[in-house]
Amino acid sequence: MSITRIGAGKRMSKAVIHGGKVYCAGYTADQTAGKSVKEQTAEILAQIDSVLAEAGTDKTRILKANIWLTDIATFAEMNEVWDAWVVAGQTPARATVESKLAAPGLDVEIMVEAAL
Repeated sequence: MSITRIGAGKRMSKAVIHGGKVYCAGYTADQTAGKSVKEQTAEILAQIDSVLAEAGTDKTRILKANIWLTDIATFAEMNEVWDAWVVAGQTPARATVESKLAAPGLDVEIMVEAAL
C-alpha cells in the first residue's frame, strides 16, 4: 500500500493517507490564536475541512476526533461551534481532554482520522 503525505514539512505532515484512511495532524489556530475558543475552533474546523477536501474526503467520513482544551471550562464554547459543524447522524467517535498546548494563546487543538 502506498503512503501519500499532504503538506509534508521538516517536522510533520498536515495529513497522511494510507490504507483508505486520512490521518490528520493536530490542528491549532493560526489567525485566531489568543482569541476566543469559539473563534479558534471555527478556524481549526475550516482547516480540517480544507485538508480533508485535499485528501479526497470530507467531515462526514471522520471516524475519530481528539480535542484538547487548555481549560475544560471552555468545553461548552467549543461544543457550540463543533455541534454546528458536524453533520447530524455522521458524528465521529470523540474524546476531549484538558491539556497544556504548544504555545501561549493556543487554547484548542483538534486531530481527526477519516475514511476516504
